[in-house]
Parts: sequence; C-alpha cells; structure tokens
Amino acid sequence: MADSAFKKIQIQRDDTTFDAYVVGKDDAPGIVVLQEWWGVDFEIKNHAIKISQLEPGFKALIPDLYRGKVGLDVAEAQHLMDGLDWKGAVKDIEASVSWLKAHGSRKVGVTGLCMGGALSIASAVLVPGVDAVVAFYGVPSPELADPAQAKAPVQAHFGELDNFIGFSDVTAAKALEEKLKASGVPYEVHIYLGCGHAFMNRSLDGIERRKRMGINDETESAAELAWSRFQSWMSRYLC
Repeated sequence: MADSAFKKIQIQRDDTTFDAYVVGKDDAPGIVVLQEWWGVDFEIKNHAIKISQLEPGFKALIPDLYRGKVGLDVAEAQHLMDGLDWKGAVKDIEASVSWLKAHGSRKVGVTGLCMGGALSIASAVLVPGVDAVVAFYGVPSPELADPAQAKAPVQAHFGELDNFIGFSDVTAAKALEEKLKASGVPYEVHIYLGCGHAFMNRSLDGIERRKRMGINDETESAAELAWSRFQSWMSRYLC
C-alpha cells in the first residue's frame, strides 16, 4: 500500500482539528471510511484505496479518530478503543461528511469496520447529511445510538463465527436487523457462513494478524461478495 496515494488534510470541528486522509477523484461521491480499533493503519488505508477504485469511482476520506495513535497489538487496540470519546468521534464523522460535501461530493456515504462499523451505524442515526451507510461487524451501544432511529439506508455485514458477543456476533446482527426494520429505512443485513471477525482484512499482514488473534477462516470469496454488495449499495444511493 502506497501512502503516497493519499492527500493529508486537516479538518476543523468545534475547537479541535484532526488529520484526515483523502484518495480518489475530486468530484466523485464521497465515502467516509472509519478505522478499526487499531487506528489509521495499513489495512484501513488498503480499504480506502479499494473503495476509491470501485466503479463508478468514489472519493474516500479517513478521519484519524485516535489523533495519530495506532495499536500494534490487541491490548493496545483495546486500550485505545476504550479511551475513545465516541460522541466526539461522531462529531469527527459529521465534520468529515461536511468537508466532502464542501469539496465536490454531492452525496456522501459512511462505512467502517469493527469499531468503525459501529460508528457507521451511529452516523446513520446521528449525522445529518449522510446519504448511505455500509457497516462491517459492529453495532453501537444503546447509549450512543438506537438503530431504530436510523435516517439513512444501512447495509451491514457480519461473520457467522464472530465471537465478539453483543458487538458483532450473530445475535447482535439479528437484533440490529429488527431495529433497522423498525426504522423504516432501506436496509440489508448479511451474515457470512464460516467467517469470523474482520473477514474483510485480506492483505498478507491482515491475514497474519487475524491468525495471531486465533481467527483462521478462509474468507476470500466472502470478502469479494461483500465488496460487490458494498459497491451496488453505495452506487444506488450516492450516484
């Protein structure tokens, strides 16, 4: 992954400024891409580049929710996520959506994985101006956002073998589906058989990291299917 693909920018919100990374065509529909609990690392940048290259072309923006910190192991990542100001992160997302709309993107979606997946769904509830959401394996806490109040179309993806209980396991996925049904927005919830958590992470380093976490499933075809669903959902609502 070439960092040189990205333009680093600063975004202002309230009395704070944060870094963000942008890749893709200037006038394309925008997609805010939200990090996993690791932070803005190689894998979320891989995903943003992939999104920018999907037809018909998108502009991907990664806001740095951890302000430069990156977790190198599970304990660090857990510590960083535990320390996150989730409501502040939602404000970062709102500022990122506004930045994209002010810089050539007529419509803007939000996507994210793990922690970012939960924040994506929260943004469908809490962030005005979001036109579509695709969330991967994460649901927000009831204190942060109630998906039954979603105002933007939501597509969500989960692994059948995910064991993050209450956050991204099958029970959480099915509860999310009931909430989205109640919201009245268009929605899809997909569960991928034989897949564990973080099944979209298909880089060599990402696969190795999942193995260190004890996740050894083979998810190439599931990731491809999820990307095709992502593409059709974002194209439908943003293009």
